[in-house]
Amino acid sequence: MKTILIIEDQADMRENIATILHMEGYEVLEAGDGREGLNVAREDKPDLILCDVMMPKIDGHGVLQALRADRTISGTPFIFLTARGEKQDQRTGMNLGADDYLIKPVSAEDLLNAVEARLAREQARASTFTPDFSTAEPLQQALGLTPREAEVLLWVAQGKSNPEVAAILGAAENTIKVHLGRIFEKIGADNRHAAMLTALELLAK
Repeated sequence: MKTILIIEDQADMRENIATILHMEGYEVLEAGDGREGLNVAREDKPDLILCDVMMPKIDGHGVLQALRADRTISGTPFIFLTARGEKQDQRTGMNLGADDYLIKPVSAEDLLNAVEARLAREQARASTFTPDFSTAEPLQQALGLTPREAEVLLWVAQGKSNPEVAAILGAAENTIKVHLGRIFEKIGADNRHAAMLTALELLAK
């Protein structure tokens, strides 16, 4: 079971996120400010961290800087979750080494997609293979997918959300959801994370 640390000073927001993650089978750790979050991260070594930016004691940027400077947890996937959507905030977060940046209020689907994408990438990174995203043909041939379904799965394997895949392929978001439903059925995947792992294994060099 993967463990996710939520660092968020708003208790209701923290509880809502925790409930969503619990329902998907994740173990959840919680912290109400940046200092507490760093202590929990160092002690419990979570698999992924969701962190607000504007917090008392140590803000999210400070948390990430301290995290990346600590060898024991420096590689932990890190997602900013904040109401501040200005491009400068996003740029600052990414420059500090954040893996993603979600704007509150975030839907359960977008939250889970981001979490699953980062965990899948971390698993692939930690393994001995490197996925080749240059073509969807291996997915089409090995999994019996249509060319379009293979394209969709190729982008999903790269951590793209449904809206992002729709924009890339010039399709409606509902069409992407339909394709994903068919993909799950064809490859026997219970969820997006399982489909991503299947694709990453097939795309390995």
